[in-house]
Amino acid sequence: MSNNLLLTPIEFLKGVGPNRAELLRKELGIYKYQDLVNFFPNRYIDRTRYYKINELHSRSAGSVAEIQIIGKIINIKTVEFGKNQKRLVATFVDDTGQMELVWFQGHKWIRESLKINEMCVIFGKCTAFGSNFNMAHPEIELLSEHEKSLRSAMQPVYPSTETLTNRGITNRVINKLMQQLFHETHALFTETLPAKIIDELKLIPKNAALFNIHFPKNTEVLAKAKFRLIFEELFFIQLQLITKNLVRKHKIKGHPFTTVGQYFNDFYQNHLPFQLTNAQKRVVKEIRSDMGSQAQMNRLLQGDVGSGKTIVAFMSMLLALDNGYQACLMAPTEILANQHFIGLSELAQSLNINIKLLTGSTKIAQRRIIHEELENGSLHLLIGTHALLEDKVKFKNLGLAVIDEQHRFGVEQRSKLWKKSNPDPIKGGEIVPPHVLVMTATPIPRTLAMSLYGDLDISVIDELPPGRKPIQTVHRYDSNRLKVWKFIRDEIALGRQIYIVYPLIQESEKMDFKDLMDGYESISRDFPLPQYAISILHGKMKPADKDAEMKRFAEGKTNIMVATTVIEVGVNVPNASVMIIESAERFGLSQLHQLRGRVGRGAEQSYCILMTSHKLSNDSKTRMETMVQTNDGFEIAEVDLKLRGPGDIMGTQQSGVLNLQIADLVRDRDTLALARSYAVKLLKDDAPMEKPEHAALRAVFIDMTKKKNIWNYIS
Repeated sequence: MSNNLLLTPIEFLKGVGPNRAELLRKELGIYKYQDLVNFFPNRYIDRTRYYKINELHSRSAGSVAEIQIIGKIINIKTVEFGKNQKRLVATFVDDTGQMELVWFQGHKWIRESLKINEMCVIFGKCTAFGSNFNMAHPEIELLSEHEKSLRSAMQPVYPSTETLTNRGITNRVINKLMQQLFHETHALFTETLPAKIIDELKLIPKNAALFNIHFPKNTEVLAKAKFRLIFEELFFIQLQLITKNLVRKHKIKGHPFTTVGQYFNDFYQNHLPFQLTNAQKRVVKEIRSDMGSQAQMNRLLQGDVGSGKTIVAFMSMLLALDNGYQACLMAPTEILANQHFIGLSELAQSLNINIKLLTGSTKIAQRRIIHEELENGSLHLLIGTHALLEDKVKFKNLGLAVIDEQHRFGVEQRSKLWKKSNPDPIKGGEIVPPHVLVMTATPIPRTLAMSLYGDLDISVIDELPPGRKPIQTVHRYDSNRLKVWKFIRDEIALGRQIYIVYPLIQESEKMDFKDLMDGYESISRDFPLPQYAISILHGKMKPADKDAEMKRFAEGKTNIMVATTVIEVGVNVPNASVMIIESAERFGLSQLHQLRGRVGRGAEQSYCILMTSHKLSNDSKTRMETMVQTNDGFEIAEVDLKLRGPGDIMGTQQSGVLNLQIADLVRDRDTLALARSYAVKLLKDDAPMEKPEHAALRAVFIDMTKKKNIWNYIS
């Protein structure tokens, strides 16, 4: 059928009208017929069975699950109870006994709608009081209507809100509107997928899928409908992401780095501090091939804490230098930017490279020099924070931008880096964007990476450098503290250093600060001067004080660093061998894993001790068990995704893309991989989607690029 009918505003559907339409728009985002078709149930109640009243006695006392009974109402009365309170009570009978139906609100319109002595079907939860039963606020339908309706044996239950329920838009009302919609549209919906995919995957047709998701006759047809719609949702998202990537590669020209020259070769042959792992070699190869093509590179580099991403980024920067371009690295915090600057300066010292640091703390005189050298091209590498995005920062020819911990930067901030280059004379004066390498030490589950970064190429460093001993992780309760303190003394006696980290949660900053200071005081009592020296690090300190404390610890002048999560990223002290995380139950899994990665950087055995109270939720227990069982960041990320869901993991910046209506990235990960493989295959065969058999697909796709919500384009 023509899609035009689906674009009809919802108020024109029989049974809606302007008032209900306003509520549906506001509460559920339903504006048009197509929004209602794609408003899917979140569960189903089996209504294949009709009970008799005398059967209720054989069920357990108290509240009985939702059931339905055929019978009739023989009288209605209003009963007063409590102070100025009334309830409406109806006596309901069938051929085996009687029970009461009760309403606590909406008396007037309910009384008007009830029919005495007419056969009807009631549905709801039963409650037992001794040998009597009642049902509060039941759904009631005349038997004649019940037999005629589209109602299926599997009763759909739709998502709702308190406002809708209070305003009389119950599940039954939504159900009736859905029946009316299918009646008006004759359940004829345009097929959106190519016949080839439907045949190969044995998918049911679009019409059948939509009909059976709302009115399933049994669990088997429901499963088929769900699979069809889940596959379709994920397939169109993948189609969009992969096309975006292809278009970008086709349209957005990049600087072709064709030369592998002096800088790269000298470093690789003479100055590599350690053998690269096979994973690092593979990733360097992928990056070289990307930057050697005519297209702009847009690559996500994932690697666990300590897997050696920085050296891969440095070698990529050397390729830019070999081709006469500059490179920059942007980090989310000053501590991390400093850390990168120190690390890269060490790697670069024998190569005669001009490398500088730009952060909020950089002095004006130093800034002037940086701006000047950037523009005349004598500054090769610039490391910095958001300060790199300032308008004054202009490069002569920026060839590569490396962005660390990408999830902390919005898309807008990233795109600012694009405009940092001067027009390229070789390219006829156009501004050619730099290649972009985005790094993250927060492993992203494969399913999320496919959905969120499906338009980026992804490289993974999935092995740690040789000689690294896995960190031993244990979970201890507060009652074991004395033993933990003894262990710390033993480690310090061996010449090692210790981190003790306290949670920092923005809303309760005062409380967190107090926890930290209380902790610091009690640790100072247990580890007194002059035998022990303690550093402290938290967000309220001035940058210069933070750096001074960090420096003392890094130089081994203090034995213990008491800190908030400020040290989560970017602190590298190989001599620190123990990480103690206080109130570990208040941290998310990825944060616990990041913190653990601060130790285990030297040759000695390192330890992570998770301290918690005895009161733990099930999720907290799972988090502690996961941390004790595995050091694998990707495994941890998968558990984290199951516990928290995709929106939480990505934070608000990215979660908009995941407003899925029927698919679930955790549950449907296999279907996601299948959908992506089909999308790749289809675009390889027909990227513009111009073949006659792809006409419907193309129409949906063009519509889709105009709108945000995918289900608006799938009907």
